[in-house]
Amino acid sequence: MYKAVIFDMDGLLLDTERVALMAGAEACAEMGYDLPHEFFLSLVGIDQITGEQRLRERLGDFDRAELDRRWQASCERAFAGGISLRPRVGELLDLLDGMNVARAIATSSHTKRAWAKLDGAGIRHRFDILVGFDDVSAPKPAPEPYLRAANLLNVSPADCLVFEDSDTGVRAAHAAGMRVVQVPDMSAPQTDLAHHVAEDIMTGARLAGLIP
Repeated sequence: MYKAVIFDMDGLLLDTERVALMAGAEACAEMGYDLPHEFFLSLVGIDQITGEQRLRERLGDFDRAELDRRWQASCERAFAGGISLRPRVGELLDLLDGMNVARAIATSSHTKRAWAKLDGAGIRHRFDILVGFDDVSAPKPAPEPYLRAANLLNVSPADCLVFEDSDTGVRAAHAAGMRVVQVPDMSAPQTDLAHHVAEDIMTGARLAGLIP
């Protein structure tokens, strides 16, 4: 039914969103900025440039480089002991190993950092293709990340199944003409564009007909 499966990464494969948001709150507090949890939730699933724009709207003029340095340092401390997978991710990857289905990752993280996260989670070897934020001119919610991944896999967008956690990613995959499974992490879906919504990735795979 599908020739390829394309995954989002943070919050979908890797349990990194909570850590990233806590790290951001810590970095902002160190610089004297007290922002509510709801604001950090609004950053989930978006690229760094859009995130910076939202921060500037909230904080005005701030030292972006210093905040980024503190935020990244906090993340690295938290991830030093390894990165956990989201529920049942390993189970699905094991099943895909025995299926004739190509796979790739399309993420809003920078490519180098994304590969490092996959390495920290112990699943880097399970992917040959990764499209990061710096690999495209228009990041999610534009369809380019998913279209580029499909092109690298040499498959038609219509033959791809996408797994996403965020509304931003769902919009991107839907605009790319792909079938989309949303597995929410930090926030409940605010869009009805996903073809299926599931509590975990294995349930989503069954709903989409990827596995029996």
